[in-house]
Amino acid sequence: MSVWHAVAIVAAGVGAGIANAIVGSGTLITFPTLLAFGYAPVTANVTNTIGLVPGNITSMIGYRPEMAGQRERGVRLGIASLLGATVGAILLLVLPASAFRAVVPAFIGLGVFAILVGPYFTKWLASRNRLPSEAAGGVGTFLGIIVCGLYGGYFGAGQGLLFIAVLGIALADTIHRLNALRNMLAGMANTIAAVVFIVSAHIAWGAAGLIAIGSIAGGWVGVHIGRRLPPTVYRLVIAAVGIVAFVKLV
Repeated sequence: MSVWHAVAIVAAGVGAGIANAIVGSGTLITFPTLLAFGYAPVTANVTNTIGLVPGNITSMIGYRPEMAGQRERGVRLGIASLLGATVGAILLLVLPASAFRAVVPAFIGLGVFAILVGPYFTKWLASRNRLPSEAAGGVGTFLGIIVCGLYGGYFGAGQGLLFIAVLGIALADTIHRLNALRNMLAGMANTIAAVVFIVSAHIAWGAAGLIAIGSIAGGWVGVHIGRRLPPTVYRLVIAAVGIVAFVKLV
């Protein structure tokens, strides 16, 4: 591995860490970078997932103030994320890479739409007294997070958009607190998927370590950037990232 090769992967890790802390979709930076340096798609996917876990943990630590009072929903929805991600990671190892990626753009497009209309839909539900419990959401929320976790365990690109879309529609809370919860759920999905991959898949450990170094720094920086964004701007940033992801993956 050349010095340029290593520097580029670390830089991609920094960018991915920042992106994941703010909105998710950091995989859209690191995964193509690994492909460009000649890693096979499945190897790049599992290596990328493992490398981004330390950045997820850094962001979770940074978002502790926003997680205050979210223990009940965090535990309940965390279980859903872990269940889905475990299944998704296993599917990645037994199915061809094209089996799920074909529907990725549709998932991303739906996520962007949900993010934009979520606040209005939530207000409409509240006006009719149909809003789920703010504490944890209903069965639909639990199932929705399972699907998000499954997607994250299988491919991961844009999973943060799906998590925040489900949370934004189902739970009445600020975008910053929902994003902190999203970061935790996505981090849990990545972590359990990483465990499955470590046991069962070939991993490029050198590249994973370089991504980890970058993602730790990026994750910490991203938390501070995201915390300072006004809610409306935050939603627009999330939607913009989602649109870029959609175009890139079509």
